[in-house]
Amino acid sequence: MAAAGCVLHRTLTRSRSRSGPKQESSSSPAVCRDFLSVVDLQRYSRDQGSSVYFPQAVLSGEDLYDVTLTDGDCRLQVTLDPGLNRLVERNVLRPGSTLRNATFALAMSAQHPACPGASAETDSYRLERAEVRGDDEDDGVRRFDVDVDSLPWFGSSDAAGPLVPLRANRSVFLPQWNNVDYSGEVWREAPPTEEEAEHGDDEEEEEEGRRPAVTVSELRDHFLSGHRGVARGAVQHRLIIRIINKSHLMYYGRTDRNCECPYKAVLEVCDRTGGVCVVLWNSVCVDWYHHLKPGDVISLRRYRVKRHYQAELDDIEISVNSRNPAAQISVLPESSVSPEYLPPAPTYSFYNSKDLLDRPHSAECDVIGLLTFTGRAERIRSKDGRGAELLEYRWLRLEDGTSDQPIHVKLFSTSQPETHRNLHPLSVVVCTRLKLIKSANPSHSGCFLTNTINTQVYCTGLGHHSEMSYRKLRPVRQFLQWLRSQDDGQVLSRALIGGFFMYPPPPVSLETYMKDRRGEPGFLRGAELQRELEKLCYRERRTFCIQAKVTMVAYSRRGEEDRSLLWTDRAASCSSSLSSPRRLTTSSHPSPSPSLSSTSSLQPLPSTPHSFRPPLSPSSSSLSPSSPSSALSQLAPRPVDLRAARSCKRKLLLHPETPKRRHPWVTLQPEQNDNTVILFEASMEFLENPNADEDEDDSDEDDASSFVTAPLFPDFPSVAEETLPMRYDHASRKEQAVVVAMGGRADPGRFDPAFDDYYTLRLRALSDSVSVDVVFLPHSSPPVLPHPNTWTSILSHGAFSSHGPPPSPADLIVLASQLTNQRLVCVLEACHLGGTRTELILSRAFQLPN
Repeated sequence: MAAAGCVLHRTLTRSRSRSGPKQESSSSPAVCRDFLSVVDLQRYSRDQGSSVYFPQAVLSGEDLYDVTLTDGDCRLQVTLDPGLNRLVERNVLRPGSTLRNATFALAMSAQHPACPGASAETDSYRLERAEVRGDDEDDGVRRFDVDVDSLPWFGSSDAAGPLVPLRANRSVFLPQWNNVDYSGEVWREAPPTEEEAEHGDDEEEEEEGRRPAVTVSELRDHFLSGHRGVARGAVQHRLIIRIINKSHLMYYGRTDRNCECPYKAVLEVCDRTGGVCVVLWNSVCVDWYHHLKPGDVISLRRYRVKRHYQAELDDIEISVNSRNPAAQISVLPESSVSPEYLPPAPTYSFYNSKDLLDRPHSAECDVIGLLTFTGRAERIRSKDGRGAELLEYRWLRLEDGTSDQPIHVKLFSTSQPETHRNLHPLSVVVCTRLKLIKSANPSHSGCFLTNTINTQVYCTGLGHHSEMSYRKLRPVRQFLQWLRSQDDGQVLSRALIGGFFMYPPPPVSLETYMKDRRGEPGFLRGAELQRELEKLCYRERRTFCIQAKVTMVAYSRRGEEDRSLLWTDRAASCSSSLSSPRRLTTSSHPSPSPSLSSTSSLQPLPSTPHSFRPPLSPSSSSLSPSSPSSALSQLAPRPVDLRAARSCKRKLLLHPETPKRRHPWVTLQPEQNDNTVILFEASMEFLENPNADEDEDDSDEDDASSFVTAPLFPDFPSVAEETLPMRYDHASRKEQAVVVAMGGRADPGRFDPAFDDYYTLRLRALSDSVSVDVVFLPHSSPPVLPHPNTWTSILSHGAFSSHGPPPSPADLIVLASQLTNQRLVCVLEACHLGGTRTELILSRAFQLPN
């Protein structure tokens, strides 16, 4: 039991005495005014009974979250109100966050006996609201420098067992960012002992372990012929088989069904008589999945034979469960099996980068290579009918010395989280059971590899290669011979990790691009794009298209945004200054987010994405951009301020450094930036040339190349740390791997970027005049076809020409006037980076014909 003076004990005991034990009381919530630290966040899916515990909440999604909190004296496991799920999904609330003014309500627990945070003798709580603080902010927030695992649980003297979900009858938690990996200590690294597996007589086991009692072909024949002992009951006969392929974990939990451990995994196995699928169900996955690997020889007893639910009618599968009957599995040393019964070893089809182009589309293959680029973890929506599920993936670039073209692998989760966390450059990586995807882009003849259900990944540093039979194959030995000839320094010079990456590159013509997009959503209005960006979850990646004009081009270097080069379109700038004030946001200084309140699910999340400017309408505060009144107000004549008009020149200027703001506590109050434009325009009078009228008389007012020195427009966005790839630092490989993983956060200035300069383009949507700032990285793409390096060609290719030196930034800024009045189809790559930060990259811009 925690000390009576601890914060949680003092707060919750007082609330319990007011409300009475075992009673849910939404009218008498407990508010903790002190600081609490988020120790852990655990996700699980709802079941049929979950709605009982949230009578006033709208359960819009399938997920629930339990939060472990500490005050430094004890720990408490509570359930997050479903109205706050969005804050977890956007990585605002995360482990390491600090809470203040946390409001708790008494609630029933679904599983009292097994959970130390909600044991049978104590109450269970729901976190309804709080103020949340990031883990990287420090302005008087109390830190808890204690061993959290040693702290007692609130209201309990002894832990009753591992944590389990509070509001659903589930025995395991899901990983936070995907449904494929396993999560938690309940997933065993070692197999169950003989006592746990309830084996029979040891001598009988040892004697029968050398030869099987039944073969795969006999099982198939007996089942299909209706043999009673196989077709209608549990099979006791020992089967000795070798694992050829191992699928990733498949989670089948549903909100309308109750199942404590809804997992399954498929093993493709064989003996000398044939192959069959073995399906591991439910808690058998928890006990055995982590321990079994392709190549293992296993002994299997007490299983059921069923008709294969996907294959031909004359095929079978073996079902392995924890009850009815409880299966018996053991891994056998090959030396313990008689040679005449030893199953054949797995076969591999290794292909090098030179041979891949000759392989047919979707063909399966295995590859080995030296890892020279590891992309950051991102997510995309599933397209297999479960559109709500987010699939986690990362890009890998492998070199094997057989060609100048590296091997690109779009690697999704393979239920090997420890391996994926150790994928860093200079590792030797083997990926098995991949499928080949050839590019449909006629200007790009490359290909890439991606997962099948049986994909497995092995990498150096984890002891994988020494255990696998592929190490003796000729292609592997040839690769190792090339690897020994490589110089560490040369490999390090091209090794990168993290950052924005896109492959294969989009087409370079509008016609080809539109043909490839057939069947996908069309162009978005500016306001529609804004709404879609607000829907993104953490590290979710999506592609959008808008029709727009370029009204600003800026060249900046990371950390030196105070010396940016800028071109602005004079007509667009005049329109901005002569219209009513606009509310602005910025990506470099995040705006406040909503507080943790159960009502936040009914209100829009963090104001608007930082890179957006609302439409230039005098009545934009009360009318939607698409409304007729709003459109008319933009077209109606209005008085013109000649002084403001004369100041609206295209500018090449130095941007004054924007002062850094302290990160505010997260609140529900909207931004109040409506005065920034007014104050900016008021200050401009002090910077005008006193002889401006004389200068205007001597110059052409329509000269598109006129520049002045003046402060940059407020809230100029800077590039996110996660956007630029880092140079690989072998001494800091673990730290860099954490940064690019899900939940990782970049430490500004901690690692060297591969390049630190970038361009920012301000686009104005043709549909509704909403402006959006996008980052353009013309030097981050793979080699492209030769082109003249004009703005039109650079934007359509997405990069500088590979066949010559790129133009200087000053020249490009001067030549940006070529973009005046050009109507463009802009392809935008969006990725939510957590909190209020959304990365928006311009990958292509095609000129529309007049």
